[in-house]
Amino acid sequence: MRGVMLMLWCVAGAPIMFSQNAYFTTDPCLTPDGKSIIFSHEDDLWMTPSDGGNAVRLTGMDGRETNPRVSPDGQWLAFTGTQDGNANVYVMPLKGGDIKQLTFYDLSDAVDSWSWDSKFIYFTSNRYNNFAAYKVAVNGETPIRLFDNYFNTPHHVVEHPVTGEYYFTESWESTLQAQRKRYKGAHNPDIETYNPKTGELKILTTYEGKDFWPTIDRNGQVYFVSDEENGEYNLYTLASGKKQALTKFTTSIQRPSVSANGEKIVFEKDYQLYVYDVKTKSSQKIDTRLPRNNTLVLTQSLNTAGNITNFDVSSDKKKIAFIARGVLFVADIKGQFIRQVQTRPKERVTEVLWGEDNNTLIYVQTVNGWQNVFTITADGKTAEQALTNDQRNNRSINVNKSRDKIIYLSGIDELRLLDLKSKKNETIVKDEFWAIQNANPYFSPDDRFVVYSPYRNFEHEIFIYDFQKRAAVNITNSGVTETNPYWSPDGKYLYFSSNRLKPRYPYGTQHSKIYRIPLEKFDEAFKSDKYDELFAKQEKTDDKKDDKKDDKKSSVAVTIDFNDILDRIEQVSPDAGTQDIPVVYTKDADAVVLYIS
Repeated sequence: MRGVMLMLWCVAGAPIMFSQNAYFTTDPCLTPDGKSIIFSHEDDLWMTPSDGGNAVRLTGMDGRETNPRVSPDGQWLAFTGTQDGNANVYVMPLKGGDIKQLTFYDLSDAVDSWSWDSKFIYFTSNRYNNFAAYKVAVNGETPIRLFDNYFNTPHHVVEHPVTGEYYFTESWESTLQAQRKRYKGAHNPDIETYNPKTGELKILTTYEGKDFWPTIDRNGQVYFVSDEENGEYNLYTLASGKKQALTKFTTSIQRPSVSANGEKIVFEKDYQLYVYDVKTKSSQKIDTRLPRNNTLVLTQSLNTAGNITNFDVSSDKKKIAFIARGVLFVADIKGQFIRQVQTRPKERVTEVLWGEDNNTLIYVQTVNGWQNVFTITADGKTAEQALTNDQRNNRSINVNKSRDKIIYLSGIDELRLLDLKSKKNETIVKDEFWAIQNANPYFSPDDRFVVYSPYRNFEHEIFIYDFQKRAAVNITNSGVTETNPYWSPDGKYLYFSSNRLKPRYPYGTQHSKIYRIPLEKFDEAFKSDKYDELFAKQEKTDDKKDDKKDDKKSSVAVTIDFNDILDRIEQVSPDAGTQDIPVVYTKDADAVVLYIS
């Protein structure tokens, strides 16, 4: 496999436009002199001055190129590429030339760092166990595993320039769950060292949370990331063996990398590049400008088949709103007439609901990297209006029965109620929701309660919030995950999914089933009673108007008996297979449960 580094600025004298303040610039590293940054953007590698400026594309291979690292002598650029589908280690001359593939394995090899003699590349691989540290020679010899035991999982290895010690961490919390902040527990990653000459192992940090992503300069000064100061990932160092915070950002940084000369440290923050100056102890956002080929926008046909990710049917049963590829559409109920609703063209719509007037659309849309709630009319007569404007993700919206209020999750710790008429927005619950893997909250059929599913010790629990009492009750509290709660339309049951015999952590819920909880203690009708009803005499009536009775459903009043509620759980799905995310509706007086399997 051969490739060529791309460093063309213009073609035939045609001017190239550059975008300002590029976003989604990831995996940065510095050249040894600290003058240039190499980073990944749109699956290719780029180079830009460390004080900002125009970026130059370095690679254009098939697949993704990530994890760039420059050799200490400044001659080579190592990176991870997925040209063949799986991630392997590649190397190329920094000044341009042929790209050479160094590893050829069918799993994942992720570049971490270089040896200080510029002869070896350290990388993390899952070729033998979950993950472990390896090194491969720059000339492409057989990779060498650094730690032999199957249960050793060191990763993110960097080498000390004098002693040859390996600095690393060894927890899935710094690899598979690196994005999870504020973890405290038995699997917290620490900065450790191992001397391959003497066999001595040292643990340098003892914080019960997360210390990881080490990087080291030519003088042996180590830097790393920790969330000890304020719950967000910030830059730290070890000064005379003691942990010292260098930054106090309110949003997290990722993957710091120090220049070999120790003058600068580059990292990712808020989807952009930042540089920390070691001498001045200050950080600066780097204005990275990427070339753009601006062309006229052509009319496009959008195939929505198989790409619909969210939808809602209007209460008049005449219209359906749906989302495909982040674009909002409205159609008649048969799908014969479809029109795109003009939201912000460079942003992504993720959720949609109909308002009470069957014209207003309530939807979640990304703006500047954050999800917020908006409204717009489907007929196009009213412009978009922002209902929230937070620097946190607002999502999992659901409406009440009259469609004039919504409940939603905000950030990692809030359940909120938003009145669509008064625009009053209040936090009704503060709890541990996390930012991912959330179950939707739902109003009860009578709007008195809200059911939601926060975390307890890495497991979902089901809580019910009472608007009248302004209090919440944990109705499961079992130590395993019960999640995706859903009210039955008659308000008598609460359905949910669970594997009641096995916790979800750390591998996720497996072989889940659908269960329900009777919200009150009552007996189901016996089959013999159903049989007797077949012979019951029908009362005759002379009032023919009874045949045209109003078919409006009687109002539902939800009553919950919390005493021994956990003892009333019953499985309703088959024993075989996996069932998840129940949705319940009524058909011919029977409850029908839809689920994913």
